[in-house]
Amino acid sequence: MKDNHCAAIIGGGIMGTDIAAIFANAGWTVDIVEPFSERWTQSEQRVLHSVEQLGGTPVRDKLFLRASTGELEWQHIGIAVECVPENLMLKQQVFGELERLAPAGIPLASNSSSFPISEISKGLKTRERMLGLHFFMPAHLVPGVEVICGEATDPGVCRRVAELMKLFCKVPIMVKKDIPGFLANRIQHAMMREAFALIDSGMASAEDVDAAVMYGFGLRYLAAGPILQKDMAGLELHYAAAQTIYPHLADNNVPSKALAERIAERKYGMKTGEGFYQWTPQAIAKEKARYDRVLLAALAILKSERDE
Repeated sequence: MKDNHCAAIIGGGIMGTDIAAIFANAGWTVDIVEPFSERWTQSEQRVLHSVEQLGGTPVRDKLFLRASTGELEWQHIGIAVECVPENLMLKQQVFGELERLAPAGIPLASNSSSFPISEISKGLKTRERMLGLHFFMPAHLVPGVEVICGEATDPGVCRRVAELMKLFCKVPIMVKKDIPGFLANRIQHAMMREAFALIDSGMASAEDVDAAVMYGFGLRYLAAGPILQKDMAGLELHYAAAQTIYPHLADNNVPSKALAERIAERKYGMKTGEGFYQWTPQAIAKEKARYDRVLLAALAILKSERDE
């Protein structure tokens, strides 16, 4: 990776292009494999826009769109990151191609948010170089990235990729075992289960749940993660509160009623114009602009913390 400053990103969707922007912003050459050429212009524009958001200067002559992995000049590539849709068979097919084409020693990573790398790489011969590299949307703005060791992954490969992420000003989160949901999504879904349960029970509206997180405890998490925050407040206080609250928390093992009802009615959120909120094209554009603006401000705060 140190000698070959070229990354292969397999998939030209939102995650793939934002991950490509991370490499491009660091001065790397980036090859994006996107089989649908009609999407190339949109993919290129998103990469350039994301680089601009990071404060970098977009460089078009270091960004290439390819129709297939077979078109890549593998002798120049230092790492490949798979970002195709969340379909296990498709990911396994891609990794089969990558193993066949990529020279030995090139880390092969998956950005999957749900499938363990052990399942994606199952049956392949060079599984020791395959790992999970899970970015959070929007990938170029959220600093954290999970570096996930599968059952056959060489820990040294994970350490090398983690060091590379640090060079890109990312914060690697080491996950020693690729259990479902990895680390961050398990914590996030535990919170979401309780949030939806409160809506199901009529205890709170979607707006009040969001307000409780955004303007309550969520604000503190920018300054301190949940464990550090409890260390600061006093573990004995958390222990006492846990004894009272834990018995009453949701423990359902299926998605909530409120969520299931909206899925059945095909109310998926912004993409369909309605979810828990109503969405017009104008409202979507306004909210996305606000969201990016807040993330950029938060990123600046975190950067100033790291630079001290």
